[in-house]
Amino acid sequence: MSLEQLNVISRPCEIPDEVTAMLAEAEQRCDAFFEAGLDRRYPRYLPSNPEKVFAAIATLKESGILRGDVFCEWGSGFGIATCMASLLGFKAYGIEIEDGLVKLSTELAQDLSIPAEYLCTSYLPEGYEECEGIGGKDLLPPQATTSGGAIIDTTPLYDGLDPGEVDLFFVYPWPGQEEFMMDLFDEVASEDAILLIYQADGETTVHRQSFNDEN
Repeated sequence: MSLEQLNVISRPCEIPDEVTAMLAEAEQRCDAFFEAGLDRRYPRYLPSNPEKVFAAIATLKESGILRGDVFCEWGSGFGIATCMASLLGFKAYGIEIEDGLVKLSTELAQDLSIPAEYLCTSYLPEGYEECEGIGGKDLLPPQATTSGGAIIDTTPLYDGLDPGEVDLFFVYPWPGQEEFMMDLFDEVASEDAILLIYQADGETTVHRQSFNDEN
């Protein structure tokens, strides 16, 4: 498998009323979150620009690039991107390891009757590990973390979600972790799945999983 970067430019679009209402409610809850000092408890939580994320997801949905409608956000935090994907018609999942953030995002979705599902687990499926590498994190797949020559099932799975069935992955990585997330996508995604990466400067990049035609 190999990754192909696609030249997809997000187009500004009108935000539907139901998305605007969700963002307003989420902003109030985020303000309360920070005022309560909970960001110190969850220092890795960092919100993206929701309007730009919405435009990027909507552009992909309208482009015809996506093979299906299953969305997964890695490190979903407050769950805003996952909620927006759900409101755009995706079957949307958020992966978040912090149980407190899962509780907050689940409450937001349930209170607004948005059918988004949040899984309290790591975006690294069982058997995968990360280690410090040159210039950032390196991904260790199951084959590299087992010994003794034992044959194991290395199919990556989350609780209740097979990443091979995900059509669109979304992630806002920490600086320097872009390559790590692309490596993870290359490991767990199936052919023609799409990875949308949001950058700290608000720009986005789009990558597609494809087979190597080497015969």
